Amino acid sequence: MDRVILHCDLNCFYASVELLSHPDLWDIPMAVCGDPASRHGVILAKNEPAKRCGVQTAETIWQAKKKCPGLVLLPPHHDLYREYSRKVNAIYDEYTDLVEPFGIDESWLDVTHSLHLFGGDAKLLADSLRERMKRELGLTLSVGVSFNKVFAKLGSDYKKPDATTVISRENWRDIVWPLPVGDLLFVGGAARKLLGQYGIRTIGQLAACRPEMLEDLMGKMGGQLYEYANGLDREPVRSRYDAEPVKSVGNGTTFSKNLTTREQVHGGIAMLADSVGSRLRHCGLYAGGVQVTVRDPAFHDRSRQTQLAAPTHLIRDLTAAAMDLTDQLWHPPAPVRALTVTAIHLVPEGDAYEQVDLFTTGAASKKEKQEKLEAAMDRIRGKYGTGAIVFGAAQPEKEEDPLP
Repeated sequence: MDRVILHCDLNCFYASVELLSHPDLWDIPMAVCGDPASRHGVILAKNEPAKRCGVQTAETIWQAKKKCPGLVLLPPHHDLYREYSRKVNAIYDEYTDLVEPFGIDESWLDVTHSLHLFGGDAKLLADSLRERMKRELGLTLSVGVSFNKVFAKLGSDYKKPDATTVISRENWRDIVWPLPVGDLLFVGGAARKLLGQYGIRTIGQLAACRPEMLEDLMGKMGGQLYEYANGLDREPVRSRYDAEPVKSVGNGTTFSKNLTTREQVHGGIAMLADSVGSRLRHCGLYAGGVQVTVRDPAFHDRSRQTQLAAPTHLIRDLTAAAMDLTDQLWHPPAPVRALTVTAIHLVPEGDAYEQVDLFTTGAASKKEKQEKLEAAMDRIRGKYGTGAIVFGAAQPEKEEDPLP
């Protein structure tokens, strides 16, 4: 029996929630944005009139204003968005126990075994769900209905706002294959550019490729995208109450002023590594690798990653590896706007091991002392707060361009 999966996408979520308190802005271009004074001045969400003016999510405020001089800007209220997200998911829970959030404003619902309780027609269920969301919360949904998660998401993106699209066994090739390859789940800008070099610009062209060729080109992801394009996705909808394996632990920050010296950048890296290491220890995980992303003032990101010689969750080790990567990506005095440090290739504590070198027995003793030191720091922070104690290298530089 085919599964029946809905993908529900709240339209312009942040902006829609704000409009509940500002109904006078409904037909006026408006956007929710970060605070320009704190250097987070990018568009987080926009309403339909702003979208028609060409305003795009994640572009800078000045770019949006250039397209739409009359754009009304509102600050974000994240606590309010989380409250509405909980209300929305509580409604979803009335239809199935298999509700998998995909960010704060999207969710998959597997209604295969509960559809008969609501009339047995998936499209009618989706339509009634959209009407209920408008009536009870004042929000609109776009809903995709299909037999797998990937096509259900394509359906919710296919027609917006406030629409239902059914992608069935009978029509999926007609709907899906002409779409741009970038519309497919997990095909980002880099993958789209790579595929374009081989003349692959639609999902249908991707589906016609040999899976071996895609795997040679893109590794494991290539085989996965072949399955997605051919309707072979079998990924289950996972209840949000089921713990999802942690695949990475990262932290990033935008600095109040550009960093231009190695000392400043090292301080920023150490601060982020401290946070990442603390979270790893809290989760009982070790990092098998580290990734660093450096963003310049023009919002250009450069990333690099490396495999570690041995899994670790120590600040010292994470800082050293992250700084080595940063030195490969950046040279002073080029300005740095933001940094991100991410622990990757995670392994649980019981699976972490390190090959012992008989000629450097002192290293094991130093590592044991460092483990005890950072464990003690965790206990102090747990009792007195995260700001009670910091690792020496993670303290902000006291220079004319201080870290936040």
